[in-house]
Amino acid sequence: MLEKLALEALVEQRRRRRWSVFFRLLTFIYLGVILWKVADWGEPAEALAPAGGYTAMVSVEGVIDSGSEASAERVIGALRSAYDDKAVRGVVLRINSPGGSPVQAGMINDEIYRLRGERPDLPVVAVVEDMCASGGYYVAAAADKIMVDKASLVGSIGVLMDGFGFVGAMEKLGVERRLLAAGANKGFLDPFSPQRETQTAHARGLLDDIHRQFIDVVRKGRGPRLKEGPELFSGLVWTGARSVELGLADGYGTVDSVARDVFQAEEVRDFTETRSFAERFAQRFGAGVTESLATALRGVTLR
Repeated sequence: MLEKLALEALVEQRRRRRWSVFFRLLTFIYLGVILWKVADWGEPAEALAPAGGYTAMVSVEGVIDSGSEASAERVIGALRSAYDDKAVRGVVLRINSPGGSPVQAGMINDEIYRLRGERPDLPVVAVVEDMCASGGYYVAAAADKIMVDKASLVGSIGVLMDGFGFVGAMEKLGVERRLLAAGANKGFLDPFSPQRETQTAHARGLLDDIHRQFIDVVRKGRGPRLKEGPELFSGLVWTGARSVELGLADGYGTVDSVARDVFQAEEVRDFTETRSFAERFAQRFGAGVTESLATALRGVTLR
């Protein structure tokens, strides 16, 4: 009996040891996967460029905003990396954006011109996929050429400031707004206070100023190719086919066709900067919520 008990204890001890090793190994694998996702490994240093060089692609995907994948910081960083690479024969700016912040779009536009001035031999071609509207077009206007699909949506050269007014609802609910401010216009466009005509006029003046800046950028980038008319800068969007007729775009093309036919460098390498796993995790669980709410209520956007 004692021998049997001893053998059973030994077997149980071995079983526990095996399970312990198994769970430790599982933990190491899990941590390894997390570290692999968090790390940005980039291109291997020993990767050799083809004899004819290659095409660099930088994507502007989604809303152009300081906290988005299409922020000026990320797009400009990717563009600089592409321009620093001597094997790059041309840069494709792949755009699929409904617009966003005029400041972020303007920063990208200015940087494209600066980089083109430093390396005039390296062309930049904007390739529009589904949409290149407002802030997206603000960015595209800095490229040497703009290529579209015949069904792309292009244009929306306008500015808006949107929000909500809750004054009537508050009166019905018997809610009183108590806003204390130093400065007659400090509560400018507060959604819970009645609008003042002077403040509304001031807001329209701001929008007009930004709109003029937008128009100047488009005229600078497109030059004599534009066929200006009363509706061109009204905020309307057009199909890619119509945008070519209006001079907002130069022709039809894709990332691959531009790499092959314009740059003669068929291999395309993606220089787009993306968020790490840790950044995506932080954003999903609440980082930037306050900023997003403020933008939704009062933000000025190119749309």
